[in-house]
Amino acid sequence: MPMGEPLQFLESDVLEALGALIEAGLAFERREMAEFDARQVLRGYALEDGRVAALAMRDCGLADLPESLGSLSQLRHLDLTGNQITHFPAAFGNLTHLEKLYLDGNRIATLPEAILALPKLTELHLDENLLTDLPEDIDRLGRLEVLYVYGNQLTALPGAIGKLANLRELSLRGNRLRSLPTSFWQLQNMQVLYLGENPLVSLPDEIDDLKHLTQLYVHNSDLAVLPDTIGNLTRLEILDLGHNALTTLPETIGSLTNLRILYASDSYLTALPESMANLKALRYLNCTDNQLSALPEWLGQLESLVELRLYNNQLVTLPQSLGLLSQLSELHVMGNQLTSLPESLGDLQSLKKLHLRNNYLVSLPATIGNLRNLDELDLRANRLTALPDSITNLEALTKLDLRWNKLAARPQWLSQLEARGCMVYI
Repeated sequence: MPMGEPLQFLESDVLEALGALIEAGLAFERREMAEFDARQVLRGYALEDGRVAALAMRDCGLADLPESLGSLSQLRHLDLTGNQITHFPAAFGNLTHLEKLYLDGNRIATLPEAILALPKLTELHLDENLLTDLPEDIDRLGRLEVLYVYGNQLTALPGAIGKLANLRELSLRGNRLRSLPTSFWQLQNMQVLYLGENPLVSLPDEIDDLKHLTQLYVHNSDLAVLPDTIGNLTRLEILDLGHNALTTLPETIGSLTNLRILYASDSYLTALPESMANLKALRYLNCTDNQLSALPEWLGQLESLVELRLYNNQLVTLPQSLGLLSQLSELHVMGNQLTSLPESLGDLQSLKKLHLRNNYLVSLPATIGNLRNLDELDLRANRLTALPDSITNLEALTKLDLRWNKLAARPQWLSQLEARGCMVYI
């Protein structure tokens, strides 16, 4: 064991016993506390004032924990991720200074009394275990700020979860929840909420009680409609609605003026609400795999947009206002029914990736040659018979894919692109 602050005799015995549980050849040594805070330690410990303050034994094949673990009374950070733990010794409840507990990837079916007895616990991570419920008295963990239970088998939540007044980050992804208790919406300090990958069929009007919410994930659920009150979540920065059964978005979505990222893919949207023109902070918009047949001219008002994904819709044209998106870096419109592109396309001076595969394009505007920062141009599987000579002006181009078109002749200037290092596929 490395030299440094002297360990209390009992704690050194505990560390020695724990180290003996680790497979031969794997390091178990002293590390800095900052490394634990950054989750950079697989196996090791940190000391503060000669006492064990942090301990990690990840992926060690542990099925049982020794009673002596409870002797580490100053332990604040414990990471037991990726073991085979099913139960905990009673002495585990003696870890009264424990603040962060990582138990992801174990075989825990019931949250034990010993964990509920930890008075200072602020983070509890239980992803990918075998939990079918949470205890009715979970509110005993009154200081809890972060709770992750992704990938379990929860079918319901206890009403007491609404009493975890300090909870600011909660992941319930990948469970079997069809609804949430009324008390859930009392979690008014919630900032990040993952509800996706559950068979939720609706969200209640009371969702706007979560006034401090900045990130909301309800993807891969069974939502057919969103409450109008979602527009009252004005602090939202990320909203993931992807892979649902939505046919419309509420007009109130335009009130989310702090929204930076909006996923609305894989639903049944036929149009976007006009109020979305107010989303001036939006940087990423994904409406792929819907039934959009046209885009509104207000699209050009999304002045902060950097990435726009609209592939696998039914778009026939793109709006002339597209050229106003001065920050746009990526445009993905594969798998639509585009027959032409607007002349304003050439105004997209920040554009680096333009993906147009699987459309019905018969020609390209000459202004495409103005895209001086364009790096990738994918034109596969269109109906092009000729290309504008202006493409030779694309000095930043590193990839040009022309396969599955029927060009009448191979343009001579393609050799110039190749000579500059551009990969040309034809």
